[in-house]
Amino acid sequence: MSGLGIDLGTTNTVVGTPEDGIVLNEPSFMLVREKDPHHALAIGTEARDLVGRNPMGVTPVRPMHDGVIVDLESAQAFVTAVIKRAAPSRRYGVRPKGVISVPAGATSLERRALLEVGHEAGLRKVGLIPEPVAGALGCGINPLEPRAHLVVDIGGGTSEVTAFCYGGMLSHRSCRLAGDELTNALYHYLRTEHNIIVGELTAERVKVGAPETGEGQSLVVEGRDAVTGRARLVTLETEEIVDALRPTTTGIVQTLAACLEDIPAQAIGDVMSEGLLTLGGGSLLHGLSQLLEETFGLPVKTAERPLTCVAEGATACLDHPEVVAAYSD
Repeated sequence: MSGLGIDLGTTNTVVGTPEDGIVLNEPSFMLVREKDPHHALAIGTEARDLVGRNPMGVTPVRPMHDGVIVDLESAQAFVTAVIKRAAPSRRYGVRPKGVISVPAGATSLERRALLEVGHEAGLRKVGLIPEPVAGALGCGINPLEPRAHLVVDIGGGTSEVTAFCYGGMLSHRSCRLAGDELTNALYHYLRTEHNIIVGELTAERVKVGAPETGEGQSLVVEGRDAVTGRARLVTLETEEIVDALRPTTTGIVQTLAACLEDIPAQAIGDVMSEGLLTLGGGSLLHGLSQLLEETFGLPVKTAERPLTCVAEGATACLDHPEVVAAYSD
């Protein structure tokens, strides 16, 4: 069935099709003119790369905040540009169907806003699927089976832990502490401990680079000296980056741990045997799996494709509308 599976994330937007798999994976940024803030000049990497270096009159904006829409017109312009790039009309001939992932804790108003944006942006029929359910489906888990599953999704704007079984939610907790807060924590750490001011993209690069670098290695950070105003380089060991992020990471995990208290006792056995599934960019943080195991007392496994599995699951829902129907309430 032709259509689009869309993960509109705070940090990245990922789109897939049943025929071609993932066809778009770009930062959730849009470049606009200040005089016309609801018209996209560019989206994705091109817009994101101008953060902190944009010329006067042109601004890079993020149309999604905390995983949901804040400004309808900006979001519509962004989604329209995404659909145009991911699904040229010459391929489909008609407006494509779409399944869009949504935070499990989104309100009914936020869900309606997303449906409206999808329709206005050019989708013929729009379905919504909770992000943890879509992520699990993208990892090969059947969310309709009579077996409980527990998923931790740490994205850019929100962190969520969700237990579900047989087409329904068992328990859910969410918090606004997520990837963006980790980036801010690193920015303030560098300012306080090293007297260096860095840009948003630099702080994000250091955060993402820590798990890739590995223990015993280092990253070079460029910025402006907070005292002299001159350009300066700082070398950070991976362990120091992890330590700087630990207070925020611990706060995220402790907030989510309350979800276990609401899970029915009978379902705990399923979760203990299956383990806890982590996805989203935050799942790649160095030391997170160990922290989750210590806090939840459960085995932890990270999705093979933590950055794209939600879009993959949303795409799979195009061929399995019963999943969307079961989790639509």
